[in-house]
Amino acid sequence: MAIVDVLAILLAIAAVIALVVAVSRDRALRRTQARLDRLRAEDEDRARAAGARTADEAALREALDSGLIRLDPALRISEANGRAHALLGRATGSLVGRSVMEAFMDPAVEALARAAIDAGSTTAEIRSAGPDGPALIVRARRVRDDGVWLVLEDVSELRRLQRIRAEFIDNLSHELRTPLTTVSLLAETLQREAEAVGDAIPAKMRDRIGKIEVETGHLVQMVNELLDLSRIESGGTLQLTDGVDLAGLAADAAERLRLFAERQGVTLSVEAPQGLPRVKGDASRLGQVVVNLVHNAVKFSPDGGDVTVRTYSSDGEVVIAVEDHGIGVPATARDRIFERFYKVDRARLRAEAGGGTGLGLAIARHVIEQHGGRIWVESEEGAGATFSFALPVSTPTSAG
Repeated sequence: MAIVDVLAILLAIAAVIALVVAVSRDRALRRTQARLDRLRAEDEDRARAAGARTADEAALREALDSGLIRLDPALRISEANGRAHALLGRATGSLVGRSVMEAFMDPAVEALARAAIDAGSTTAEIRSAGPDGPALIVRARRVRDDGVWLVLEDVSELRRLQRIRAEFIDNLSHELRTPLTTVSLLAETLQREAEAVGDAIPAKMRDRIGKIEVETGHLVQMVNELLDLSRIESGGTLQLTDGVDLAGLAADAAERLRLFAERQGVTLSVEAPQGLPRVKGDASRLGQVVVNLVHNAVKFSPDGGDVTVRTYSSDGEVVIAVEDHGIGVPATARDRIFERFYKVDRARLRAEAGGGTGLGLAIARHVIEQHGGRIWVESEEGAGATFSFALPVSTPTSAG
């Protein structure tokens, strides 16, 4: 074969190889381009979805009835919805970039945000724009980048209604007190006169006069407790003093009610170790709480029963626990027992105990919570109940 023919064959082979390589490269390029187009489309879809989510989140924030503010780690506002601007009396968009102090003009909010960074979350109530401004509950929660979300809830209307309710109860109670006191005195006078004349008045009539006196006494008690609760709920000032002896208050309450317990056939005892720490509080109000708990325990105890008042310290608190072995509190009532006017089934009361106003435990709860304490009940139905409250141990004030 001639050299020319060999070269021609080699050139033909080279041309075929080049064609195959070109076709393969073109296919690879097309596949790569298709892959790039697909990735670009996926990126665009993700970007559109992210944009839609961002738009939805922004729309949701704007639709909220609560103000929403995001603070960066330096406590400057990075986001704020329209409701937040309205609650703070600011033009839309003007809060972004401001410090929390500039936005609220209240150091309590800055302290709240710093507390949330440390603790994770915290809540407080403030008055924006001064004492006559809207009442806001501010909830602060730490976010992952050490910033803070602030949620603002306007409770001005709720506080206004609570104030109206308290004023109504206060006015009604004052209006009822005078005529009820008069009726009570008249009933007491009738009872004494009926006893004086003896059999001249039928026994049934004397019994009815006695019932009038008892029921009038219940009404007078209710009016007095309504006034008391109204004063406490409206933030009445406590006469706080250091060094209140809860063991002494428990002993005083037991002594005060000992005659009542004897009449009910109930044994009343007090237990307290020596050297219990003192608490800071209003001794008069705390004494009222102890008397109420002991009175209830005696009232709900059977004849021959016993009531024990224990005072002890535990985990930086001083606890008073009043234990009885009476009818107990049903499981369905334990969550509501401290609500005002709530009563356990009247049929469960023994006849001589009479009815209560349903306000005593509500007053007790308010007093203990005002002292920064807690109150609770433990009970097994039919086996008695233990009502307890705990107050933090008083921190001694250093001299000088």
